[in-house]
Amino acid sequence: MLTDTHAHLDYPDFAADLDAALERARQAGVHRIITIGTGIESSRRAVALADKYPSIYAVVGLHPTNVEEESGDWLNVLRGLATHPKVAAIGETGLDYHHPPSERLASSPALSALQAEMAEDTEAMIVDGSYRSAQAEAFSAQLDLACELGLNVVIHQRDAWDDTIEILKPYTGRVRGVFHCFGNMPDQAEEILAMGHIVSFTGIVTFKNAPIVREVVAMVPENAFMVETDCPYLAPIPNRGKRAEPAHTRLVAEKIAEVRGTTLEQIAAATEKTAEGFFKLS
Repeated sequence: MLTDTHAHLDYPDFAADLDAALERARQAGVHRIITIGTGIESSRRAVALADKYPSIYAVVGLHPTNVEEESGDWLNVLRGLATHPKVAAIGETGLDYHHPPSERLASSPALSALQAEMAEDTEAMIVDGSYRSAQAEAFSAQLDLACELGLNVVIHQRDAWDDTIEILKPYTGRVRGVFHCFGNMPDQAEEILAMGHIVSFTGIVTFKNAPIVREVVAMVPENAFMVETDCPYLAPIPNRGKRAEPAHTRLVAEKIAEVRGTTLEQIAAATEKTAEGFFKLS
């Protein structure tokens, strides 16, 4: 049996055939799915799905790229959602610097007007700095909430490694994180494992252009990783380019077994134990 530890079942991609997708997952041996919130409304939908389906658990949080979309007392709303008995963690939270706001401003008329008074690079520093600060504040607030509630965190990190680690350091021993969709270098995997965190792998492990991911798969301890799809994204080969869905967790696990020179059954047993411990599932 397998758990898809990171899915986005509340997305419109699954609106038309969620029940069929869940049945395909069951037939593939995926008996449990953790659907991840990316904002307040997404988190509410995740909790509603967990309420409706026995096989689904929820994670509630604010994705770093969505921090500017939330207003008001969003943290207290998350606190309330997190009291639901099927909420298994806080997240996904973290830092994402991949598409800074200065990219959007670069082609806007507003920036052209501003450039009459301010150099472009100075304006970029201001807007990007504000964006990063907002992400950091939201990340820290959700880490504090996880500590308060005794939950672990699902971490999103993209092009923000050093800042992510610096924010996490004071929480070492207080809360654990899973770096989902891990695609960084082996030494970075070792760094976070030493801090008590774990990683999870997606369909990227099957991609021809992902040898570094497979290198990490081969070296990470058996009790320090989980499997996920991040569906509807990152469908594994032979479904690349199509919508990913929870049933594809089996393909991810099969590839990990191949890379590690073991069996699907062994990977399933190990990742189930890790998922049950990390998400505190009964």
